[in-house]
Order: sequence, then structure tokens, then C-alpha cells
Amino acid sequence: MLGGGLLPGTLTVVYGATGIGKTHLGLTFADHGRIVDGARGIVLDMNGRGDSQQHDEYAARLFGWALRPWTHTVTPMAEPYPPADQMEAFYSNACRWVGRVRDFQVPAPDGGSEFDWNWKAAYNHTLYTVRPFMYFHFAAGSRRVAVDGVEPMDSPADSIQFFIFDELYRKIVHRDAETLGMEICLPVWKHRAFIDGHLYDHAAITTLLLVTTEETRLEDLLARKVATGDIGATANTILVLGSERVGRRLARMLCVVKHRSSAMSDEIVEYRIGAGGIELG
Repeated sequence: MLGGGLLPGTLTVVYGATGIGKTHLGLTFADHGRIVDGARGIVLDMNGRGDSQQHDEYAARLFGWALRPWTHTVTPMAEPYPPADQMEAFYSNACRWVGRVRDFQVPAPDGGSEFDWNWKAAYNHTLYTVRPFMYFHFAAGSRRVAVDGVEPMDSPADSIQFFIFDELYRKIVHRDAETLGMEICLPVWKHRAFIDGHLYDHAAITTLLLVTTEETRLEDLLARKVATGDIGATANTILVLGSERVGRRLARMLCVVKHRSSAMSDEIVEYRIGAGGIELG
């Protein structure tokens, strides 16, 4: 379907209704990093209700993977290195905001709007956890990021979750290792040897963004228009997962909408969720 798989260093967006198999796919993608990259990928859960997707239960049952939460925080000038057990923590749900961007904004003096200071302070404090979560795992060999918990929104440009993801993607995931290390490991002169000894190619990190939609039928998903602010407009690959009636049962169907720079199939294929992730029928 994807001409050999997802391309390293690209962004793939998966659209589908709740319960269609997105979380299963994301965890399979992250866990498979053990085989391809020599290290599991990391999982960022952006759901404001906590682990409603039951990532830990899925990971334990499917892969024998104890999905521990990352809690290590690095404030400016603090000792940056995480405890050894935190390097086995591949899950973070620190970004728990949902809703519309305007819910977190206040009127600005120029007549426009700006983010509320209290929210900005809380968000910046969260970055003290999220940035080292990503940086130290990338430095240790992780090359995959699965982002889950993105909820439906009529206009993606209005979603605080899309705003946060775009910020994290541009300023952490696709920031060069030396610069990111210098921003986290302060003072730089003290940690220079670590930074230089743990350089990685940020352009090789592959990101899988799982987006929940209101549409459930595959036909409705295929007819879905790209709206302003929709991250799918700039993604390298788009997959849609939906359901269709086949006889007396409801079948799960998959289609590749876009896959830049590589061969792809234009077929609509039935799939099921098995021990190895998505299995095409």
C-alpha cells in the first residue's frame, strides 16, 4: 500500500473515528522501532482526559511492553540528565489541553487576541518535561514519534491540540540535535561533551499523528476537505481508516490518500487489527 513503508524523517497523518484502530497502529509503529532502529519510539498522548485510549494496557498485552510515563523535568540551569529508569519511560501525557485556541486567549491591546499569561506559563512549564522527554530518547536512538489523542474539530485552525503539535513538531522534533541539546543542557560548557557525544540526525525522525474524526464511514473521510490549519495539508503521507457495510457485517477499510516521493496503491482495502498491527485482507 505504501510502496515499502513510511519514509524516514516524514510526517504521516492517520484520520479515523474512535475505535477504528489508530492507537493500535501507533503503538505497533513505536514498538517496531526496536527492530528497525534499535530502540522503541516514543508515544505522546495529547488527550486531556488522561489515558482513555488505554495505551499501557494495549502495549502490555500486544508487545509485553510496560509503557511507563516520563516524569523527568529539566528547568533552566538544573542538572539535565534523567535517572536511568526514565530512559525506559517511552510515554508522556504532559500536554493535556483540549478545545479551541480562543478558549486560552484574552483580548490584546491592539484589538486582536493573545494567549493568556497563565496558560503560557503552564505551557512553558510543561515544555520542561516534554523537551527532555524527546531529546534524551532521540539521543539514545529513538527515531519514531507516535502522537495520539487528537480530538475532532470542525476547523483544525481552531484546535489547541493542532497548535501545540505544530509547535512541538517544528521546535523539538525537527530541531537539530546540537541546538536542542544546548537549550536543555545548561550551562552549555558544562555539558558540551554530552551534547557532542549524542548528536543525531533530526531529519531521520519519523512522526505518526493519529487524528480522531467525526466521520466514521470511509466514503465520508475520502470526501473530507482539507481545511485551513489542517496539518494533513503539509504531511508527507495521509492514511484514512473508516468502516463500510459488507453484507451483514461492518468492515474496517483503509485507503492511502497521499504518499509523496514513493509508490502507493490507490486501492481501498479491508483490514483487521491483529497481533502485528494492521493486517490487510
